[in-house]
Amino acid sequence: MEQQWTLRQAPPQTPSRICIFWVLTLCQAANRTHLWVLLSLLVLYPTSLATAGGSGSRVGAGLGLGCVSLGDSELPELQSEGDVVIGGLFPLHYLALEPEHSYRTKPQHTHFDHRAFRWMMTMVFTVDEINRNSTLLPGVRLGYRILDSCDHVHTSLRGALSVVTGKRTEEHIEKGVEERMPGCLAGAPVPAVVGLASSTPTGAVAHTLGPFNIPLVSYFATCTCLTDKLSYPSFLRTVPSDLFQVRGLVQLVSHFGWRWVGILGTSDDYSRYGIQAFTQQLKDQGGCLAFHLTIPNSPSPAGLRAMADTLQSSRARVVVAFATEGQLLEFLSELAARNITGFQWVASEAWVTASLLTSPQFHPLLQGTLGFSFPGVSIPGLGDFLLKVRPSPTPGSEFINMFWEELFGCKLDFGAGSSSKSSGLTAMCTGTEDLRDTESSYSDVSRVRISYNVYKAVYAIAHALHQLLQCDPTGHGQAQEKCNTSTYFTPRQLLHHLKRVNFTNQFGEKVHFDAYGEPVPLYDIINWQKVSSGDIKFQKVGSYDGSAPLSQQLQIEESAIVWIGGQSQVPVSLCSAPCPPGSRQARRPGEPPCCFDCLPCAAGAISNQTGSVDCTRCPEFYWSDRDRVKCVAGIEDFLSFYDTMGIILVSLSLLGVVSTTTVTAIFHLFRATPVVKANNSELSFLLLLSLKLCFLCSLLFIGRPSAWSCGLRQAAFGVSFVLCLSCLLVKTIVVLLAFRATVPGSSALMKLFGPSQQRTLILCSTAPQVCLCAGWLSMAPSIPFKNSSYQGLTGMVVLECKEPWPPGFYLVLGYIGLLASLCLLLAFLGRKLPDTFNEAKLITFSMLIFCAVWISFVPAYVSSPGKYTVAVEIFAILASSFGLLLCIFAPKCYIILLRPERNTKKTLRKG
Repeated sequence: MEQQWTLRQAPPQTPSRICIFWVLTLCQAANRTHLWVLLSLLVLYPTSLATAGGSGSRVGAGLGLGCVSLGDSELPELQSEGDVVIGGLFPLHYLALEPEHSYRTKPQHTHFDHRAFRWMMTMVFTVDEINRNSTLLPGVRLGYRILDSCDHVHTSLRGALSVVTGKRTEEHIEKGVEERMPGCLAGAPVPAVVGLASSTPTGAVAHTLGPFNIPLVSYFATCTCLTDKLSYPSFLRTVPSDLFQVRGLVQLVSHFGWRWVGILGTSDDYSRYGIQAFTQQLKDQGGCLAFHLTIPNSPSPAGLRAMADTLQSSRARVVVAFATEGQLLEFLSELAARNITGFQWVASEAWVTASLLTSPQFHPLLQGTLGFSFPGVSIPGLGDFLLKVRPSPTPGSEFINMFWEELFGCKLDFGAGSSSKSSGLTAMCTGTEDLRDTESSYSDVSRVRISYNVYKAVYAIAHALHQLLQCDPTGHGQAQEKCNTSTYFTPRQLLHHLKRVNFTNQFGEKVHFDAYGEPVPLYDIINWQKVSSGDIKFQKVGSYDGSAPLSQQLQIEESAIVWIGGQSQVPVSLCSAPCPPGSRQARRPGEPPCCFDCLPCAAGAISNQTGSVDCTRCPEFYWSDRDRVKCVAGIEDFLSFYDTMGIILVSLSLLGVVSTTTVTAIFHLFRATPVVKANNSELSFLLLLSLKLCFLCSLLFIGRPSAWSCGLRQAAFGVSFVLCLSCLLVKTIVVLLAFRATVPGSSALMKLFGPSQQRTLILCSTAPQVCLCAGWLSMAPSIPFKNSSYQGLTGMVVLECKEPWPPGFYLVLGYIGLLASLCLLLAFLGRKLPDTFNEAKLITFSMLIFCAVWISFVPAYVSSPGKYTVAVEIFAILASSFGLLLCIFAPKCYIILLRPERNTKKTLRKG
C-alpha cells in the first residue's frame, strides 16, 4: 500500500519508522529482484543504519567491529524548501576514484565540471522561474534538493537514496527544519528526480526507483537500454534515445562515403549499446570497422600508448567516439602530445559541445570535428542568473564554493563551507570576484543544449503537478490557493500525469513523451570551426529529425563544413577505393569486406553501380555494352513497314507493280499494233507478269519475320526471277531466229521454234528452280531467328531469317546468274542485227544492268549488318526489276503512246 500525503503536513517520523523503512524496502525489493541493489546501498550508505541504530559505534559493536567515526559523512547538497521538493542529480565531479570503502580515509573527488554545474544551476533557475509564474502551479512553491552523482554508479545510488529518503543535515534540524524521514519510498518527500547524465549510473538509479514508481527524468542519458519499460518503468527523458542518434550517425557516415571507420568508446552502457547498434547498422550499409578501441575506467599510460599506436597505424581516417569528455580527456591528451593528427572525428552528443576539449592543445587534433547535438536555445534570463551566483558559508552552498575555488584558483576561508580541494590552494578568495571576467563553459549560455533539456525536464514535472493538483490557471479559484493543495498524492500518481504531459514551451517546442518515455528525436549537426580569435566555435551545419521520412531525416549544408586541418574537401576513409561501374569487388583473403581488388566484368555481364560486389549476367537476348555497365535492352530490330527505309522500299515496290500493270494495260490496248505483235505479245505479257511477281516478292522481305514469310521470300524471289529470265531468254532466241529467217534456207528454223516450243523452253528453264526451291522448303526451310551478334555494336537484337542450309540460297542465286549470263550472251550476239527496232539491243542493255546489280549485291549483302542485309537484297530485286522494265518496255511504250506514226510494219522493217 503506497503512502499518501498532503502538501501541508508531512507524516511524522520516528526512529522506529526509519527501521520499518529499511525492512519494507528489502521486502518489497525481494519481490522485484532488487535485493542486490539495496544490499549494496546498505554498504554504500551506512549513515542510514547509523541513524537507525543510534550511532555508528553501536552498530559496529553489534557486528563485532571497532569503528571510529572519521567525521561528517553527509553528501554535500544544494537545496531549497518548498511545498513540493524535486530531486536533482548532476555529475559535478568526473573521473572520481573507484570507491574502495576501506573506511580508513574519506573518498576524494577530482576535476570539477563547470558545464555540469551550469546544468545544476539551470535547474535552480527553472524552479525559481516556475515559482514566479502565476499561471503554472499558482499558490504552490517548488523546492529542490540537488546532489553530486560524480558520474559514478555507487555515488549516484547513494545520492539518489539520500534524495528520496529526505535526509537533512544536523544544521537544518537545529534550525527547526522538520526531519521528514518516510517509512517507505512510495511516500518519499521527493516525488520526482531530475537526473542523471551518464547512462550506466542512470540505469542503476532508474532500476532502484522503478519498483516504487518514483519518476526519474533524465536530461542526458541516451542509452537505448533505458527504453525497456519492464526494467525501468518510471524512467523518462527529455533527450532522445541513442537509437535515433545511431541511425543519424550511420546516415552521416554513409552520406560522406566513409566505409572504413574506427570506433572509440568506453566500457559503460552508453558506449556498449551505442557502439553495438552503430556497428550493426554500419555493416548493413556496407561499412566496416577498422578498429574498436575501449578506454578502461582507469587507463594506464602503457594502455593509452598502445591505443594511440593502433589509431596511428590504421588506414581509417574517420573515428567515431561514443564517450564523455571526461572519459576522452586522457586519451586525447596522449594523441595531442604525440601530434597524431589527420583524423576526422565524429562525435556523439555526449562530447560534441564539450568546451573542456576545445583548449588550444587539442586544436590540431579536433578542429573539424563533426557530430550530433541536441537543439540549442537561448534561455532568457539564464545568463544574468548564473552571473549572480556568489559563494556563502551557509549550509547548502558547498557546490557553489567548490565551483568558486575551482574557477578562480583560490581558497575560500569559510571553514566547513570550503571544498575538500582547497587544502592545496594558497591564494585566498574574497567571494566578490566578478564572473564576467572569466571564460568557461559555465557562463557560455549563447545556445544551451543540455541545460535546455534540464529546463524542459523541470517544466514537465511542473506541468504534471499542475494537472495532478487540479490547478486553476485562470485565477478564478479561491482567493489564496489556486491549486488543490489539500490533495494527497503518491509518486505513482505523479508518474501517471507525467507520462501524459503535453505542452508547448516559450520556444515553440511541443514537449511530450511517447509510450517509452521518449521525446521527439531532434538533433543539430555541429562542426568544430576555428574562428579568427583562435577559439573553437560550435557551428551548426545541419539537422536530423528522426521522426521525418527517411529521405528527409538528414539535412546537411556541406559547403558550410570545415574539415580536419581547415580543409574544404571531404576526407576519404576507405580501405579500398570503390570499384567503378563495369567492374566487381574481389575480396582479399583474411581481410574485412571493405578491403578488396577490382576486376572487370566478363562479356555479357554488367555492374552499373560503384562498388558492386558481383557482376550481373545479362538475360537472354541481352548483352553488356562496351563499358560493362548495362545490358543493352532487347529491342527487336527488323525492316518494318513503318521505318523510313521500309516505307521507301514499299513505295518503290508498289510503284513497280503499278508501272508493270500500266505497261500491261497499254500492251493489251494496243495488242494489234505492229510494235506489240513484232515482239511476240504472248512472251511480252508473260514477261510483264513475271516482273510484277518480282516487284511483289520484295514485300515478303519487309515486316517482322515469321515462319511462312521466311520460307516464301527466297522461293518467291528465285522462281519469279527465273521466270523473268526464261522469258527474256526465249525472247532473245526468237529475235535471233527471226532475223535468221530472212536468210534464204533459214525459214525452217523459225517454224521449228514456234509458240509451243517457246512455252516448253520457258517451262523447262523454270522447272529446275521450282524443284530446287520445293526441296529446299521441304528439307531445310528458313526460320525466324534473333541475332544478338550485333547487339554489342548497335544495341539491338536483329530479327532475321536464318538459313539452316546456306547452299540452298547460293544454288538459287547461282541458277539465276546462269540464265542471266546465257541471256546476256545471246542478246550480245544479236546487238548488230539490221532493224530499226532491234529488241536484242534493249535486252543486252537490260541484262548488263541486271548483272551489274547482282554482282555488286554479293559483297554488299555479306558486309551489311542486321536489317540492312534484307534492305540490300530488296534493293537488288527492285533495281534489277526496274532495269528490265524500263530497258525493254519503255521504248515500246514511247512509240505506242508518243510516236504512233512509227508503229507500222513499214517503219519497223526499215533497215
